[in-house]
Amino acid sequence: MLNQLTISALTAKLARGEVSAREATQACLDQIARVDGKIHAFISHDAADALAQAEAADQELAAGVQKPLLGVPIAVKDVLAVKDQPLNCASKILGNFTSPYDATVIEKLKAAGAIVFGRLNMDEFAMGSSTENSAFGTTRNPWDTDRIPGGSSGGSAAAVAADECIAALGSDTGGSIRQPAALCGCVGLKPTYGRVSRYGLVAFASSLDQIGPFTKDVRDAATLLGVLSGHDLRDSTSVPQPVPDYPAALTGNIKGLKLGLPKEYMVGGLDAEVKAAVDAAVKKYAELGAEIVEISLPHTDYAVATYYIIATAEASANLARFDGIRYCARVDGADPIELYSKTRGAGFGPEVKRRIILGTYVLSSGYYDAYYLRAQKVRTLIRNDFLKAFETVDAIVTPTTPTAAFKAGEKSGDPLQMYLSDIFTISCNLAGICGLSVPCGFTQNPKLPIGLQLLGKPFGEETMLKLAHAYEQSTPWHQEKAAL
Repeated sequence: MLNQLTISALTAKLARGEVSAREATQACLDQIARVDGKIHAFISHDAADALAQAEAADQELAAGVQKPLLGVPIAVKDVLAVKDQPLNCASKILGNFTSPYDATVIEKLKAAGAIVFGRLNMDEFAMGSSTENSAFGTTRNPWDTDRIPGGSSGGSAAAVAADECIAALGSDTGGSIRQPAALCGCVGLKPTYGRVSRYGLVAFASSLDQIGPFTKDVRDAATLLGVLSGHDLRDSTSVPQPVPDYPAALTGNIKGLKLGLPKEYMVGGLDAEVKAAVDAAVKKYAELGAEIVEISLPHTDYAVATYYIIATAEASANLARFDGIRYCARVDGADPIELYSKTRGAGFGPEVKRRIILGTYVLSSGYYDAYYLRAQKVRTLIRNDFLKAFETVDAIVTPTTPTAAFKAGEKSGDPLQMYLSDIFTISCNLAGICGLSVPCGFTQNPKLPIGLQLLGKPFGEETMLKLAHAYEQSTPWHQEKAAL
């Protein structure tokens, strides 16, 4: 089954001429036809365009061209601009909008030879933790279709877990790559803020958003990160840091590396099976030669409140552009104010409206200092907690999520419970550091994936990947497949 292969396995077969890019792409399209009626990871995909890209890749392969992703089918979250493809952010408000340009990460994928296809489902404008807030319906978890895949990049995680593509791109504002990766049993990587260009990403919270990969193993995550990374003059927050050879860091040798275990993350509300799996993973790290050090991140308790002030404030400003005048599905009114309110009332879903209202409130006169300014100060304290910890440890290990995947509809009536799904992932975005989720076990009944989160220093992806790869290669979890 070509669609089940990793990037490294597929590129090796393509290079040897054992299979064609067309065959690999067709295998993914066949899998979509077979299972996506149950999973609903894709909003749309253009099979003819994907096969045309595959034909072009086969011509390059025949000519001996070497590119890191030549002939590899990669699907894309519906928040990234791909020229001449729809761009809806899983919202009704964008109507029939088609992107006129490629995001920088899409340019990089194409330059590396990838076959870029499909629009993956997500929580509307990346606001959610379950992919239930989509105008195009709920995505289901391939391990149990009664359950959610996580969010907001739930379509990306589900598509990789269901082998509907070889890898996928998502975005992570408060855990939206790592949390669904954990719940669907794949690898999800959120790079350091500024490592990957955000040009062509529809903004949710500009100081928190990062684009990153979903893959079937850690080596593929390293390969994709190397392709996606690099300075971009079109993104003022992109940092001119050299891009290391990430796959070269995967030596398997982690002897002497210090892993921090924050006492604040082993809290009440952490499911017993998740805690047991994480404890076993920490024990495995000790066996592999890492030194486990208990650390403290004292401002952890304030992370969720801080995040939901800063993220909603930035969302309120960013989503003001969707007004029915320039490129939205318009609902006419008697005057501009009525046009704006009717367009947004009809076009935005309830969670997006909730966050815009929250964000507008915390930015309003009389509340700005009490909420937004204070939240920015606490954010600095949270970042300083991490920087202080990284003076003594090389990386930090935590659960990715407090529980395994929950049932669809279980938390949709209680926004606060839903927001707490991201309790372990949010601090990473507030601090601007890198994070990764790797499979570390399963719950018993039903069998659902559990994720282990590794947090690295700013621009410390090499060490984080090295640690993730060493653990992955010493355990069987990444080899398990959902029975579809």
